Amino acid sequence: MRIMEDIRPVSYLKANTANMLFQVNETHRPVVITQNGEPRAVIQDPESYERMKAAINMMKILAAGEEDVREGRVIEQTKMFKDLRAELKKRRGRDEP
Repeated sequence: MRIMEDIRPVSYLKANTANMLFQVNETHRPVVITQNGEPRAVIQDPESYERMKAAINMMKILAAGEEDVREGRVIEQTKMFKDLRAELKKRRGRDEP
């Protein structure tokens, strides 16, 4: 990681926007933008951002599932599939003319 390339003052962003966007999209490393020496924003390429969002969403789903297990909100796999098949069969019956 090239930390000095990944932290830039807002004045650099203003003067070198195209170069910074090229760097972010080529390296897929986010750049921290500072203002008065304090971090104020992060610029990230769209692909990395989407991957990060997907990973966070997956972690939220896993955390919710773990909480369900801790709280006893679970059913046996065979019962779940039996109920699911029954529901699908019921829905197919309504969809047919």
